[in-house]
Amino acid sequence: MADETNVRVFTSADPSVWYQPGDRKLFLGDVLDASSTAAMSVGFARYAAGASNDWTMSYDEALIITTGRFSVRHAGGVTTAEAGEVIYLRAETELTYAAETDTELVYVTHPHWLAATEEAGRQAQLDVFQPVSPEATEGIVASTRA
Repeated sequence: MADETNVRVFTSADPSVWYQPGDRKLFLGDVLDASSTAAMSVGFARYAAGASNDWTMSYDEALIITTGRFSVRHAGGVTTAEAGEVIYLRAETELTYAAETDTELVYVTHPHWLAATEEAGRQAQLDVFQPVSPEATEGIVASTRA
């Protein structure tokens, strides 16, 4: 989605494709990716209560919780945030993302998360995610914008 506009607004209705790992009730949808000229990625994630996934970071990331309660389990313990709070993650951190309740969040990564993951040789992390329609994500959280 190449776009040279300098000022944009995105909503969770904007991802044209969401990605889901198997049948787990978690979904990721980029709204700003490597096809843009931006130096970062931005997207939305929706996790049903209890959904989780293991990950090794290849980029820095901020998770802005918009709805629900979300935790990141890491070697230093568990970090939990609720709507209106942000979790910051450093590259090379091994972790587990986990939703305590139905959660929607915005992720912001630098550099682009997909390219960084591929360059780090972590393709296996990506292979479990398959494209699904936007309708597949409905019912996890109420849309935050009409």
